[in-house]
Amino acid sequence: MSVARDLRVLLRFVNFRRLLVLRLLSQGADGVYQVALATYVVFSPEKQTSAAAIASAMAVLLLPYSLVGPFAGVLLDRWERRQVFLYGSLLRALLACATAVLILSPTPDWLFYVSALCVTAVNRFVLAGLSAALPRVVDAERLVVANSLAPTAGTLAATAGGGLAFVVRLVIADSDAAVVVVGAALYGGAALASLRIAKELLGPDRALVNPRLATALTGTVRDLVAGVRHLAAPPRRDAAMALTAMSLMRFCYGAMLVMLLMLCRYALTSTTDEGLALLGLALAVSGAGFFSAAVMTPWAAGRLGPGGWITVCAGAAAILTPALGLPFATAPLLAGAFVLGLTTQGAKISTDTIVQASVDDDFRGRIFSVYDVLFNVAFVGAAAVAALMLPPDGRSVPLVVTTAVIYAAVATTMGRFARQ
Repeated sequence: MSVARDLRVLLRFVNFRRLLVLRLLSQGADGVYQVALATYVVFSPEKQTSAAAIASAMAVLLLPYSLVGPFAGVLLDRWERRQVFLYGSLLRALLACATAVLILSPTPDWLFYVSALCVTAVNRFVLAGLSAALPRVVDAERLVVANSLAPTAGTLAATAGGGLAFVVRLVIADSDAAVVVVGAALYGGAALASLRIAKELLGPDRALVNPRLATALTGTVRDLVAGVRHLAAPPRRDAAMALTAMSLMRFCYGAMLVMLLMLCRYALTSTTDEGLALLGLALAVSGAGFFSAAVMTPWAAGRLGPGGWITVCAGAAAILTPALGLPFATAPLLAGAFVLGLTTQGAKISTDTIVQASVDDDFRGRIFSVYDVLFNVAFVGAAAVAALMLPPDGRSVPLVVTTAVIYAAVATTMGRFARQ
């Protein structure tokens, strides 16, 4: 069955379409909100941004709510996922409005970060729930294609949301607060979209639903140990390997993103508006890479296997990252953004498929939350390493070479594992 036909069949599933609309609105709002935060922290004229400042912001925003991730998984295996989407979206809309007020007010930076932290903490529940709910709305035969379409479409929606944020910031209102309000409106739209899905449809099974928060939290450690054992069992060894490979590739992507931020801010442009425009273009090009991955991955993974496709993605990144990154010029860096978008998303789609195919439904929520925590920790670690290696203008040969070596190690290891 061709990819195009599979996509047409998927879109005939009413509940898949509804879950997809919810994902698009939710992740589109995430893109708007995250770009607003980035422009406020990195591109505000009154701020002299450094790589260390970017790393500190990422640590404040990502590391604390990484601790929420395991709890999110345990609760997602008990709470009705549709209700998580509804109330989580409403809460994010309210908190985003609070962030906009703080941007306009002479408040300490730590209060702004607390507000942003609350929004992104709720995101952990929503994103993990979307991944855990996907097998409930499609059949097993089309799960690979669904994993290609839905998360990639969400990533593209986040990219489009980022583009909308740039448009609002550069054309309509030169205010990060106005951009945040747009994100709040999209979160409200996600809440309305969730109401079109039946409460019981997305799981977990009613026998597993436990609405008592105290009871759920009491069993968190025990349930997490059971989830890790489930993942570590021999039938799930391929899932553990894929998660490790994807975390390392996420580390490389994060390091290159911090370098790109610094280059757009200082080395490649002379004004803040030019830097914002170049960063927006780079994100759009990377989004094109995500889309290409969605088209290519079902075909490539079908012939090479998901593990084999991860190997190819990591190997291509190992070769092209230094080739396109070391000139530190605009055109090669834009080409590199496309390549990293394609390879990172291609590996992620394959990893999602491996994990969903290997993990039982009653463990899926907590495993995807652990997956999300690994993503965050890898990203923050990348920012910290970049802060140590990047000079003030963002040009760092050692950083580019280091990421290429990590990509090569991933490709070599996954290649050997795939052959076994």
